[in-house]
Amino acid sequence: MYLQTTYIQLLNIFLICFFLTLGLVSHLSAQKTYCNPLNLDYGYTPIPHFSEQGRHRATADPVITLFKGKYFLFSTNQWGYWWSDDLSDWHFVSRKFLKPWHQVYDELCAPGTLVLGDTFLVIGSTHTKTFPLWMSTNPTQDAWTEAVDSFAVGAWDPAFFADEDNRVYIYWGSSNTYPLYGQEIDRKTFAPLGERMELIGLHDSIHGWERFGEYADNTFLPPFIEGAWMNKHGGKYYLQYAAPGTEFSGYGDGVYTGNGPLGPFTYQDHNPFAYKPGGFARGTGHGATFQAKNNTWWHVGTTVIGVRNNFERRLGLWPAGFDADGILHCNTAYGDYPHFLPQNDPEVSGKFTGWMLLNYQTPVRVSSTLGGYYANFAVDEDIKTYWSAKTGNAGEWIESDLGNTMRIKAIQINYADQDVPFLGKQEDIYHQYILRYSNDRQNWNIMVDKSRNKKDIPHEYVELEKGIEARYLRLENIHMPAGKFALSGFRIFGTSTGIVPDTVQHFTVLRGDSERRNAWIKWQWMDDAQGYVIYSGIAPDKMYTSVMVYGKNEYYYTAMDRDRSYYFQIEAFNESGIGKRTKPIFIR
Repeated sequence: MYLQTTYIQLLNIFLICFFLTLGLVSHLSAQKTYCNPLNLDYGYTPIPHFSEQGRHRATADPVITLFKGKYFLFSTNQWGYWWSDDLSDWHFVSRKFLKPWHQVYDELCAPGTLVLGDTFLVIGSTHTKTFPLWMSTNPTQDAWTEAVDSFAVGAWDPAFFADEDNRVYIYWGSSNTYPLYGQEIDRKTFAPLGERMELIGLHDSIHGWERFGEYADNTFLPPFIEGAWMNKHGGKYYLQYAAPGTEFSGYGDGVYTGNGPLGPFTYQDHNPFAYKPGGFARGTGHGATFQAKNNTWWHVGTTVIGVRNNFERRLGLWPAGFDADGILHCNTAYGDYPHFLPQNDPEVSGKFTGWMLLNYQTPVRVSSTLGGYYANFAVDEDIKTYWSAKTGNAGEWIESDLGNTMRIKAIQINYADQDVPFLGKQEDIYHQYILRYSNDRQNWNIMVDKSRNKKDIPHEYVELEKGIEARYLRLENIHMPAGKFALSGFRIFGTSTGIVPDTVQHFTVLRGDSERRNAWIKWQWMDDAQGYVIYSGIAPDKMYTSVMVYGKNEYYYTAMDRDRSYYFQIEAFNESGIGKRTKPIFIR
């Protein structure tokens, strides 16, 4: 009898613990959405002199390739790559591709990929002609062999393209002097066929977005063209390129079109086709355009931080597509807010969820503050600024007050690299935290419990299954990989019952005759707006370019072509939603 009673008691304790555990995680759901920057276990910069202001994570130049029903993501200096079934849950495969004498401070840089039948191939940037071309039939594992020991083309920022007639081409170039090149290569031996061809270069005196500098006002340094990529759609070839430099918010991708894989090519009327100079995660350059398993189009690219070094960067993902006239475009409006991942219903894929940012510039309390890394830097929508606690110890916390009770649908926790000691890839580090919520700051419940997490989650994004009503959120540190507990963005998304801003008044776009590539945009300040999104395009039904602006009622726009007319619109937004756009303004 005693043993039976003890057994029942133990069973009851087990069941109680089990259901309590369910309660802790019941708010979470299978991810149907994502939020930029992508939450990947990025490696740290491998080069010591790149870390003079502080060691930090860094990558860029991504390519996503669909192979045997899985997505493979390669990017610069990661000592490996990732694969995923759904573009959300990424698995890292550790792998060094360079020969041993190259592996001191560098690894696979600006990689190019190619699928030929049941074989996946990858190569990194090189001009030494001693870089192997690697191949695998099962890249979910570290199972690679050399297709060619020394790739004869010797391309920097390479991109492969296999045409429908089984002919294979390579495109490359990264220079502020030389253009992008293209060449056919043999499908079996990968030896070059014929001569390399000069394909496209920059014309920054005409194309405003190609100008070097954060505000495109540099007149003495030539911009860089790099990051070639090729797609074919509707019988037309789309040769893509990046400009003007990876350090800048305006780092974007443009495109030329042609009737053959080696041209001649014509500048697309809508350019840059991928462009995101505003918001939290800025930049879309040196990327790749690809089709998901449901045939929707996407663009992966580089976003800039650039605080500790010009090459401190992350990766982002945006929906893309071709319109009825064959115009390639990318939707970056609210592009660092939650969006839907590829779904069975293509109409849902890539769409904005409508969940707004609930804690922009709202009151913040913290456990401690290191120097000038103030608390509100965690809620100012600027990835370049961040709050830091004095330590990385368990118990450091940050608390966000939404001002009113709102429905929370997702959170994003962006860690900053304050006083980290690492160089290169770290495969055994992790973050742990507990996120609590309350309506009175007295009684707290657990929203997310990651106190036992063993993953590296530098841009943690959590989608809640049903949403939670709350006013206060407190994020408590349990464990940091190293350094201080520091956040560049503690971002809370959801819905509010407040009033959506009205239509913006007195929207004006001024374009002078002396400088046709720029425009000064001005509008009436709105007290109930968090910010604004400016749209521009070559026609009222092609307003594909967008810029998000916080806390201002003016913007200096520098992305116009000198000899082209444009249309402009603007809309205001706040935590309650998005106001109606203004009528399009035509600027000749």
